[in-house]
Amino acid sequence: MAKIGTDISHAAELLSAGKLVGIPTDTVYGLAGHALKTESLEEIFRVKRRPQDKPLIAQVDHLDKAIGYVKNIPNYARILAEKYWPGALTLIFEATDEVSPVMLSNGNTMGLRVPNHEMALELLSQLDFPLAVTSANINGMPSPTTAGEVEEQLGDQIEYILDGGQSQHGLESTIVAFENKKPKILRAGAISEAEILATLNLNLTP
Repeated sequence: MAKIGTDISHAAELLSAGKLVGIPTDTVYGLAGHALKTESLEEIFRVKRRPQDKPLIAQVDHLDKAIGYVKNIPNYARILAEKYWPGALTLIFEATDEVSPVMLSNGNTMGLRVPNHEMALELLSQLDFPLAVTSANINGMPSPTTAGEVEEQLGDQIEYILDGGQSQHGLESTIVAFENKKPKILRAGAISEAEILATLNLNLTP
């Protein structure tokens, strides 16, 4: 069974070596792996029993860390990042060739976010690569909000779970893409569409 603890450096070492780790975030607990290692990404899909056509989300500790992994950052995306990062918002960007195709949706785009969780941010600050993160549950099962719930579902599949206490939201992040530089909500989550559009001074679609 997985060990549960608070050793961030140990978690960073495991992730750097290509291992998977359960980590806390502000939304739900995540199953994390090295976002630039195809074998780690494939292991996430295997452990979670996640369909390969459902892409993963990358996490970094600040927007500047995304440079080199995304081709451009639309102005609306910068505004949302300044307002909601760290936070429960995932932004969709066109990815560079540095990113494994396993991370990508539609062959060229990647979701990225900065979690609003002190332990997760400290972990990400110790890494020189993004983390691929998805909710730490078996596909179709409830998303875990404690380290113990991760252990119940995935404890026989991973070595270590960082215990960061109870998750704050219990809802996944809101996902926003940009079509013709305009925002489009792909998944409702902890931040409402109304909040997103108000931040950008845009009106709800009739």
